[in-house]
Amino acid sequence: MPHPPSILLIQSDQHRFDCVGANGHPFLRTPSLDRLAAEGTRFSHAFCPIPVCVPSRVSLMHGQWPTEHLAIANQNTEAPRPALGGLPAFSHVLRETGYHLAHVGKWHVHPHKSPLQYGFHEHVSGRAGYAAWRADVGLPPRPATRGWFGEVDRYIGPEGTQVAWEADRVIRLLEERATRDAPLFLQWDLDPPHLPNVVPEPYASMYPPDAIPPWPSYPDPLTGKPYAQAQQRRTWKVEGWTWADWAPIVGRYLGEISLMDAQIGRVLGALERFGLAGDTLVIYTTDHGDLCGGHGMVDKHMVLYDDVTRVPLIVRWPGHATPGAVCDAFVSHSIDLARTLCEAAGAPVPGTFRGRSLLPLLAGWATNGRQDILSMYHGNQFGLYSQRSVRDRRWKYVWNATAEDELYDLDADSEVRNLATDPAFSGELARLRRRLVEWMEETRDPLLNAWTRAQLLEGLSI
Repeated sequence: MPHPPSILLIQSDQHRFDCVGANGHPFLRTPSLDRLAAEGTRFSHAFCPIPVCVPSRVSLMHGQWPTEHLAIANQNTEAPRPALGGLPAFSHVLRETGYHLAHVGKWHVHPHKSPLQYGFHEHVSGRAGYAAWRADVGLPPRPATRGWFGEVDRYIGPEGTQVAWEADRVIRLLEERATRDAPLFLQWDLDPPHLPNVVPEPYASMYPPDAIPPWPSYPDPLTGKPYAQAQQRRTWKVEGWTWADWAPIVGRYLGEISLMDAQIGRVLGALERFGLAGDTLVIYTTDHGDLCGGHGMVDKHMVLYDDVTRVPLIVRWPGHATPGAVCDAFVSHSIDLARTLCEAAGAPVPGTFRGRSLLPLLAGWATNGRQDILSMYHGNQFGLYSQRSVRDRRWKYVWNATAEDELYDLDADSEVRNLATDPAFSGELARLRRRLVEWMEETRDPLLNAWTRAQLLEGLSI
C-alpha cells in the first residue's frame, strides 16, 4: 500500500468566496492562495452546511449535517449544545491509522473537550498563547477600542500578529515532521479574517476605501424580505449606512486577508524547504463567509445569502489534484472534507459520515452527482430562527419557517430581488420546495413534520 500522505488543513474564519484573487477578485492580493490554486484544484461551488462557526466546524469533525449532530449554534447562545455523544470523528480515525495529529489556533468544536480529547497529540492555542506571548515581550494587548468594526494595531508590524505567531508554530511542527516516520495531520485554524479586523501597517492601508467598489449585493432595499434582516441592521447600528461608511471596514477585511495570505505563503515555503511539499496534501478553506457590508449588513446571521454560504476551497496534492483545474461540482465542504480526509489517508470511513469524497473530482471527474446544495441556519446570539435553503445553478430558495420565503434568480442579480410572491415564478418555487423536503428527509431534519411538510408542499408558506 502507498505511504499515506501528510495532510495540512488550513481553515480560516469567515472568508468570503469572492475574496481570493484566483476566485476573481479584481485587485485583492492573495499570491499564496493563487499559487496553491495554480498547483492544485480550485472548487468554484463549495458551500458550507451552515454559516456559523461552531456548527460548521463540528460538521467537519463528524462528517454530518447540523440536523444530525445537533450542535446548531455557537457557545454562549440560546442553544449551545455540543454534538451528540459517541459520534466518530475523522481525527480519531486518522490517529488509529497511525497519523501524528497536531492542532494550531482556535478550536470552536466542543465547549469542554479540547483537541487532545479528539485524538490530537498536540495543541497550540491561538488567542491564549498569542496573548501570553504579547505580554511576555512587553506589548500592550491587541487594540479593541472600536468594537466590531476594527482598527489599526499600531504597536506591531506583520511579524508580530497572531497569524504570524501561529505560522511560526506551524512551521516548527512541519520541521519536526521532517524527522518523524509517522505521517503528520496538521490542522491550522486561523482567526482571520473574522471581524473585527485589527491589523498593522502596511495591511491596514493596503486597500484605500475610495478605491473599493460596493459588493454586487449592495445596495439592497430588503423589499419583501423577512423583517429580521432589517432588524439586523438596526441591531448592529448600521441602518442607513452608505458605502462610504462600509468601505473602510471592507478595506481592513481585505487587508487582513492579504496578511493571512502572506503567512500561509511562509508555511508553503517551509513545506518546500523541509522537502515535504511533494508528499503533502494541502487544503485551504474556511468555515463560512461574511456579509461585511453585503446587503447592507454585517456578520452572518438570519440570512443564507451566498455572501455567507459560499466558501473558498483549494486542494493541492501532487500526483492527485490536477494543477490549475477548476471544479464546478457542488461541494458541501465540511461534510465532504471529513470523508475525503479519511479516504486520502487510506483509512476506513465511518458509516455515519454523510459527505461525498472529493478524490474523484481531484482526479478529473466532472461531477459528484449533486445538482444542487443545501444550507441551513437555526439561530445564534439573536435568538432561534429556522432557515433552510436549496440552491442550484440558477435558482435559490430560502425557506424561513416563521417569516417570508425568498426566491432568487441568480442569473438576474446577487440575491437582491425576492421573487417568491411573483406568480410568474410559482413553478420554480414549487419545484424547489419539493426538493427541499427531499433534502430535509435525507438529512433527518427534525424541523420536518406534518405541519411544516404541508407548509412547503401545499404552498402554505408566503
